[in-house]
Amino acid sequence: MSKLTHLDEEGHARMVDVSDKDVTKRRAVARGRLRMKPETLRRILDGDVPKGDVLAVARVAGILGAKQTSALVPLCHPLPLDAVTVELTADEDALSIEAAVTVTARTGAEMEALTAVTVAGLTVYDMCKAIDRGMELTDVGLVEKSGGRSGSWSRDAERA
Repeated sequence: MSKLTHLDEEGHARMVDVSDKDVTKRRAVARGRLRMKPETLRRILDGDVPKGDVLAVARVAGILGAKQTSALVPLCHPLPLDAVTVELTADEDALSIEAAVTVTARTGAEMEALTAVTVAGLTVYDMCKAIDRGMELTDVGLVEKSGGRSGSWSRDAERA
């Protein structure tokens, strides 16, 4: 079993000391889904939401979320992000949200990718709640990461 690195010897929360880690290129990808009524999705895609271009605002909000992760998650290190992409794609009754974050640092960008997905989803909810309060942000999770001491990881490879 892995040791919980965010706890000291007495069990108190702490920020992990990463000063001995190498600076490497790291990448993390996270995904989530925002389920909604088909009519809500149609209105988003048609640009028929009173608050404006939902997908554009959500994309920018996700990027901002990634940049603000250390301010939101107390034990995260602030990271100098090299790149953040947020993509929103439609299927039958949901928007799929994918965020990819790249950083050259001593620690990974998993939390930034997860935050980007979540903030993008919350932004769509905020912009569309007047027409669909039953939307659900679901299935948010890390799909892959690379770089750093632990190397690469993929949800698909783990399930295989």
